[in-house]
Amino acid sequence: MRAFDIVIVGAGPAGLAAARCAAQSGAAIALIDDNPLAGGQIWRGGPDRSPHPQAKKLWTELQAMPNVQWFMQSRIVGLIGPAQLLLETSQQAFQLRYRKLILATGARERLLPFPGWTLAGVTGAGGLQALVKGGYPVHGKRIVVAGSGPLLLAVAATLQQRGAQVLQILEQSHWRQLAGFALQLARTPAKLRQAWQLRRQLAGIPYHADSYVLQAEGDQQLRAVQVVSAGRRKTIACDYLACGYGLLPNTELAEAIGCRIVDGAVQVNMRQQTSIENVYCAGEGSGVGGVDLALAEGHIAGAHASGLGAPVRYWLAQRRSQQAFARRLSKAFALRPELRHLSQSDTLVCRCEDVAYGALQSHASWRSAKLHTRCGMGPCQGRVCGGATDFLFGWKPDSVRLPISPTRIDSLISLHGESAAPDRNQAD
Repeated sequence: MRAFDIVIVGAGPAGLAAARCAAQSGAAIALIDDNPLAGGQIWRGGPDRSPHPQAKKLWTELQAMPNVQWFMQSRIVGLIGPAQLLLETSQQAFQLRYRKLILATGARERLLPFPGWTLAGVTGAGGLQALVKGGYPVHGKRIVVAGSGPLLLAVAATLQQRGAQVLQILEQSHWRQLAGFALQLARTPAKLRQAWQLRRQLAGIPYHADSYVLQAEGDQQLRAVQVVSAGRRKTIACDYLACGYGLLPNTELAEAIGCRIVDGAVQVNMRQQTSIENVYCAGEGSGVGGVDLALAEGHIAGAHASGLGAPVRYWLAQRRSQQAFARRLSKAFALRPELRHLSQSDTLVCRCEDVAYGALQSHASWRSAKLHTRCGMGPCQGRVCGGATDFLFGWKPDSVRLPISPTRIDSLISLHGESAAPDRNQAD
């Protein structure tokens, strides 16, 4: 058993901001992330290498704080008692006790099924970006970027920087929605500058609104994609298709703890406090809004969880501004209903358990589909097909159970060992 004043799950922008703020109180803090490097998906590769002005500053200050203990390549298995979590590292598992818990678990990419989406060469937009940032070679490859949201531009820019030939960017939203969103970017000058810089960088790459993928074509490997653009069908020969439809908050741990979930996100109050006493949530888990909102919420959660009092007014104002931006973003890039009708009867929806769309149509709920088809019971535990079936059928998970993610059997066995002989595996 190890005890901390504050345990923070997630070392992305929100988690790092919460840790830096809370550590100023002198509290003993544990910062946990399942990646080898801090920074989350947005600062992938480490905050010390990010061009974002806050990233290096946060990293430098946290490195000088001896009361912050890092647990990288570690994951929470689940809640195992009042204010107690089971933590699994690469080498062992042990229990963490906390006084306050801050969830900064981020978000994952929403993937939607269509014929051929399981072909080699078809990836999530953010997924391919992450691979490329990690060194995956795409130089000279012909790539179509499709789906919805500003992430498509960032992905295309990364691919272009690594030598890929980005053929087209396909955005499913209509031009009128995008135009309305663009006109309001003046309310957030930093976002306007980012958008302008991306468009300049991507000059020459066709950007088509009112466009989406119908199917991917090929035998074992992707050869082409069939798309609809402004009502007209066309086929584009390519090597890769990077296709993603926005982000979904990671709420599994919050749900397992018992936090109230509203509209797919953890419900929080003005202090970033959840419905469970002494549990806070910051960043994409409480609603997708981008790095600037995550930083603001992280500072606010850290201030309140550590007892420092009211956070700096700048962060409160930043949260209000970025929440308004997030609402405009959600409205502008709302998914069109046609995307619900792309799958054919034999199109796989649950890739882990090979469950096709036709096998799911007769079921009325997520629970029924799981019981009869094993949909959502594979290694990803519904993290891919759960978001898809929510969009396709309106299904919501009925519960989240321990373990939260795939876990070594010896980690689960250790639970019984600790209860039977609590002194045998003391970590301190």
